[in-house]
Amino acid sequence: MTVESVLPQIYLDANATTPVLEQAADAALVTMKTMFGNPSSSHITGLQAKQLMEQTRQKARAVLGSGHGRVIFTSGATEGIQTGILSALCEAKKKIQPNKKYTLLYGATEHKAVPESLKHWNQILEINADVKAIPVDGAGNLDLAFIANEVPNALMICTMAVNNETGVYQDLNQLENVIRKHNSNIFWMVDCVQALGKRNLNLARTTIDYAPFSGHKLYAPKGIGFVYIRETAPFTPFIAGGGQESGLRSGTENLPGLAALNVIFDELLKENDSQFASVDKLHDFRNQLTQTLKDAFPTIVFNNHFSNSVPTTLNFAIPGFSSKEIMDLFDAANIRVSSGSACSSKVTRSFVLDAMGLPAWQSESAIRLSFGPATTQTEIDAACERILHCAQALGHSCLMQAANGVNNKEALDGLVQFKVGGACCWLFADKQSKTAIIIDPLPELVERLNTILECQQLTLLAALDTHGHADHESSRTTLNLPKQTCDHLGWPTQTTQIDYKGQSLEALVIGHFRLAKLTTPGHTEDSVTFMLLEQQQDKYAIRYVFCGDLILMGALGRTNFSTSSPKAMLNSIQLLAQLIDTDTLLCPSHDYNNEFATTLAAECSRNLLLNSVLQHDIAVDVFVEKKAQIDKNIVDEAGSEIMCGATVCNKNQFELHEYNTTELNAHIANNEGVLLIDIREPHEYALNHNRAFDQNVPLTRLTDFICKQSQDKTKELVLVCRSGSRSQVAARALARLGFNNIGHLKGGYALIPSA
Repeated sequence: MTVESVLPQIYLDANATTPVLEQAADAALVTMKTMFGNPSSSHITGLQAKQLMEQTRQKARAVLGSGHGRVIFTSGATEGIQTGILSALCEAKKKIQPNKKYTLLYGATEHKAVPESLKHWNQILEINADVKAIPVDGAGNLDLAFIANEVPNALMICTMAVNNETGVYQDLNQLENVIRKHNSNIFWMVDCVQALGKRNLNLARTTIDYAPFSGHKLYAPKGIGFVYIRETAPFTPFIAGGGQESGLRSGTENLPGLAALNVIFDELLKENDSQFASVDKLHDFRNQLTQTLKDAFPTIVFNNHFSNSVPTTLNFAIPGFSSKEIMDLFDAANIRVSSGSACSSKVTRSFVLDAMGLPAWQSESAIRLSFGPATTQTEIDAACERILHCAQALGHSCLMQAANGVNNKEALDGLVQFKVGGACCWLFADKQSKTAIIIDPLPELVERLNTILECQQLTLLAALDTHGHADHESSRTTLNLPKQTCDHLGWPTQTTQIDYKGQSLEALVIGHFRLAKLTTPGHTEDSVTFMLLEQQQDKYAIRYVFCGDLILMGALGRTNFSTSSPKAMLNSIQLLAQLIDTDTLLCPSHDYNNEFATTLAAECSRNLLLNSVLQHDIAVDVFVEKKAQIDKNIVDEAGSEIMCGATVCNKNQFELHEYNTTELNAHIANNEGVLLIDIREPHEYALNHNRAFDQNVPLTRLTDFICKQSQDKTKELVLVCRSGSRSQVAARALARLGFNNIGHLKGGYALIPSA
């Protein structure tokens, strides 16, 4: 199995690492083959190696303008950071006065390697200074007034020349004036990793004491770096041993890495015909990318100010899309960018953008696009064309309005699940009648839902809440609804009446479906459950139950709100159980564990309290007491998502088949009838997919697939996604609901060899 992709990779994540320049790689390879001597050896081979090392050092001095300062080769920037901090603090400790409080200062947007190293050595050396972050303004500039106030009692200050997330650069001259005016003796380290090749450096003309650099951020291999040490700055070796680097840094030197660095320095020192673009050209590249992003995503917001950031870094957010969604989209198009979020139901924000005081949604949705000075015009042109294709794919999926309209979009039919954190929103569309309903709409999804409705030309019959939610305001009124009279949960007054299993229920007509309302108080006084029934001749077949926070995956809804009633919850659960089957799909308002949907059978196998309720073998007062004990485990924290149910059981473990590419190829060859499913979203699938995985079931449609496949749970299914994480989550969800022949491709498309 190979990726049959016609899309070559476009790499726009240079701030994370860069490819090794071809000439640098060649130099490293030649060194490994022919100049492999140890620079400490006194024979000719060793002397040749030493000459290469010293030649590289002299070029480094020229690039940095280091003057009489020392340049020591290291394994990378992290070692350089340790070297600077350890050297400064060992010297500072000698001058500490008893009973006086000291501080260690660092920029709030600094790479985590700096504050973590400060804390580490502060503790190891028993200095016990306060480690303080220097605030920044909305543009990422350090607070000079804060520095002026704090630096007199500080032992060390650490800043960065260029930020790795935003590309924001600091005015080092202005910083120097403030620092030295208020403390002429403080040790000052500047992280210059992202500045090399992008900002002019003349370190000897500054009072910077330590400046670490990394090779792999500028087209050299990983494992090689260097650190500048001011002539008058104290030095303590971080690595002791054989006395290499004149006793400053022990360990046999990385000669192939130095050979590669030698080539990079040559390119930086060239006045003409360098492979590195001029600053003006890099600005042209940024302008071209910026305009393309604006054309592709008209609502885009840039998180960095171009006036004080290097041209090679763009940090942006697109309203209505999480960083993971955009990263998955770009990855499907073989564009490599970085995300500020982790793949988790708990949203991870960018601490850099948080420090800048940007709105939470920008921090949660941040994307970093970065390129290096060796980038070519051809590569930028290709990137811009591909970005426009990404926007077209979103338009095809009706997640964004396409500029010229999309005629070949697939009509939406069935159930779609959306999530924000642990909260769920459900949209059911009936293709035949061109109508839809939305259950538990979330404010963050309003624009997306309206776009889908408009793009699909669906008439929204109702937007319903299953109860008054404690964690968000209802967004029903902001959806494109026809004028209608309804109650506070959105249920229209004009409905029909149906009989279902002895119950007379109000219902909405959705083509040949009926959405029936059942009053189910407990979680709150106004809680209701909606049952979607499909009309089949003279009877109804139940398809989905939207139960709000009555029954959750692995939990029951909490009953410690002022309008809650555990007694009413017990009665509601027993009433609902009379009307549905044990394998009817329950679609709750919250999904904290990425399990998508559940059934009474699945929950009873792990939730003893629920099982007791359904078996009618628990007294009301006992249930009330046990429920109160469970709800004590819920702790509401300010600024955090309100938990609407306490987990009462562990997630079941189910056997899954995890294949690598070789194993899956062999399995397919020996077994007919294996259904291969790509579970990425439709826009990802449309951009790029393996032909073997010819069925697309996105996670947002997984519950719909479970319902339609419920009569054949023995069929062998193998799932794939970008990295293997989503396919694993989906496979576990299917196994929990009784699908007993489930597998997924470990590592996903990322580990499938290219054709």
